[in-house]
Amino acid sequence: MSSSTAPASASVVHTLYGETMGTRWRVDLVAPRDMLLHPLHAALQARLDAIVAQMSTWRDDSDLMRYNRGAPGSWHPLADDFFAVVDCALQVAAASDGAFDPTVGRLVGAWGFGAHAGPRRVPDPRVLAEARSTAGWRRLELRRGTRELLQPGGTWLDLSAIAKGYAVDALAALLRARGIPAALVDVGGELRGYGRKPDGAAWRVLVEAGGDDTADPCVVVLDDAAVATSGPYWQRYEVEGRECSHTIDPRTGRPVTDAPAAVSVVAGDAMRADAWSTALAVMGVGAGERFARVHGLAARLLPAGPGATPRTTPGFEARLLR
Repeated sequence: MSSSTAPASASVVHTLYGETMGTRWRVDLVAPRDMLLHPLHAALQARLDAIVAQMSTWRDDSDLMRYNRGAPGSWHPLADDFFAVVDCALQVAAASDGAFDPTVGRLVGAWGFGAHAGPRRVPDPRVLAEARSTAGWRRLELRRGTRELLQPGGTWLDLSAIAKGYAVDALAALLRARGIPAALVDVGGELRGYGRKPDGAAWRVLVEAGGDDTADPCVVVLDDAAVATSGPYWQRYEVEGRECSHTIDPRTGRPVTDAPAAVSVVAGDAMRADAWSTALAVMGVGAGERFARVHGLAARLLPAGPGATPRTTPGFEARLLR
């Protein structure tokens, strides 16, 4: 929590933080200096815990893991958070023609990542073929009226590329409902800001700047907006003499080859920013930039390598601090 010599009724920026989803969360919020923050902190942590209980791949008792173990042809009622994330995930999957796909759970594990990872090596072709046979967002059917999701058989959802963004949005909604006029929410590097700080300024955040220490900083203004960054190039490993990205292309079942160093997307909500940053990273620098421009996404793609020149769309340029 912040300290201040301002009067007790004056608004200041307080900071709350904790742990969730294998990472840390932080909230900077504007409130009276003497506001009791412990109940709010507890409410924020409880909100995150509820999301984890629904969508974690690391908990065998989560709603998501129960779905993953479901019998072929079974329909599963989804809790509100789970439904909202799956609904958005399927929309982005369709719009990106499968560059984003929430059914990559077995593929991710086959390449040695995630909660149910196998050995970190090139998978046996039979293992890879089996994982691909149970993946594919088109296999899913969502009954939006009754909020039920079909388990077609063997499909493993993995919402890691969208759930953190949703958690950011959920915390922002809770803060607004509690009457907090302005806040910056951060869950594992996915951020959303709304309202103004006591000095009248909007929230400013630093995103991935460049491939070396000489690159100019990239500062984005979050005036009721969110930003998410995927950095597949920095999360790589060597397998059988080859460098592989941790980001799996759902369309091929293999690690992304033209992996950008980082992709940042600004959107009205963190859930979509999170999903689209992953989708563009999967597409690669060239195709990702073209897609973002055609579809009006506020995106910045940083090619791998020292001194690389970022590719930015007009929507992203408009969000930069001048």
